[in-house]
Amino acid sequence: MDQCVTVERELEKVLHKFSGYGQLCERGLEELIDYTGGLKHEILQSHGQDAELSGTLSLVLTQCCKRIKDTVQKLASDHKDIHSSVSRVGKAIDKPLLGFCAMLLISCSHANEFGHLATEAGTDPSTDATLWRLEVQDQDAGRNFDSDISSVGIDGCWQADSQRLLNEVMVEHFFRQGMLDVAEELCQESGLSVDPSQKEPFVELNRILEALKVRVLRPALEWAVSNREMLIAQNSSLEFKLHRLYFISLLMGGTTNQREALQYAKNFQPFALNHQKDIQVLMGSLVYLRQGIENSPYVHLLDANQWADICDIFTRDACALLGLSVESPLSVSFSAGCVALPALINIKAVIEQRQCTGVWNQKDELPIEVDLGKKCWYHSIFACPILRQQTTDNNPPMKLVCGHIISRDALNKMFNGSKLKCPYCPMEQSPGDAKQIFF
Repeated sequence: MDQCVTVERELEKVLHKFSGYGQLCERGLEELIDYTGGLKHEILQSHGQDAELSGTLSLVLTQCCKRIKDTVQKLASDHKDIHSSVSRVGKAIDKPLLGFCAMLLISCSHANEFGHLATEAGTDPSTDATLWRLEVQDQDAGRNFDSDISSVGIDGCWQADSQRLLNEVMVEHFFRQGMLDVAEELCQESGLSVDPSQKEPFVELNRILEALKVRVLRPALEWAVSNREMLIAQNSSLEFKLHRLYFISLLMGGTTNQREALQYAKNFQPFALNHQKDIQVLMGSLVYLRQGIENSPYVHLLDANQWADICDIFTRDACALLGLSVESPLSVSFSAGCVALPALINIKAVIEQRQCTGVWNQKDELPIEVDLGKKCWYHSIFACPILRQQTTDNNPPMKLVCGHIISRDALNKMFNGSKLKCPYCPMEQSPGDAKQIFF
């Protein structure tokens, strides 16, 4: 994410420079044309076309030529600076792909070699020569990217069904991002057939999100009204917050919108029970229309962050109605892979070094536990306290009569004949009385 922000920042700088350079060129060239045209007209009027120029006019023409030369050099210098900015954008894009990901996926010792390169060379780490050597190392690491990944891959993991599933996930990701042409091209090249009705919801959602980003509420309000019953069923406040934002936009117009704001306030009636306080605040702000909301105790209503919040709320509720996750499965899987792969590469190297390669031969489990962070917690996990193993569909958690919970495998290993003694309390019970539980 930080790398994406860096690229966006550099791109904004380039676009700003392009705009400024265009205006500077136009203004500078127009001034030169007017100046030289006026000078030509003055010479023709005072001396004629074939008359010899006086010393004063010669000096004026010399200054004119110098001014033209300086202007051209200034424009060329600014143009060169724009090329440098474009180059920085390219480096900002290349660096995460060739540097950061490769550094993330290779061993820590290799990263330490990069860190000590400048010190060993006895040079300043910020100099161009040192940075160039670091970039060469980054490119070498990027060339080893495939070999590092293949070292922890499992043969046969990308069969026809798996490849088709990956293509479907990628197509859905492109639909989510509004990149419909890319998704259709991928479907065509991979031979994947996608029902047109599958992409229609994404087209509508992206259209509404694009409108919200430019602070146009009408499409989102129409969508919320048409889906009101389903939004109420999932206890969503989206429609009220959209009406609230529209009401605030009317307040920003001052007293000229006072009548329209009072008329629009009727839309708050269905939400009076659950949002009474918020509605009271909105109605109280009408008193300060004459002096301006920005100069009143209700200035917090103009907070710009609420527009970003409404985009997040709309995305969350719309995805919930469609039965989709808020985040793209492809982006979640990629983020999880970036966290897990360095640890897997290291453990793979340890296994090969100790010549115990047969330890890790299961396709459905990892050799070590990888902590992906709380943002990747989507459901509860139960580990059997007896066997120290995480329960699965084939080995679900079982609740004993006494209330203690163990896995089914532990239950099968512990009962003797027709009786089972709980490992945590003295109660004896029948194994058949245990019940499967669901988290």
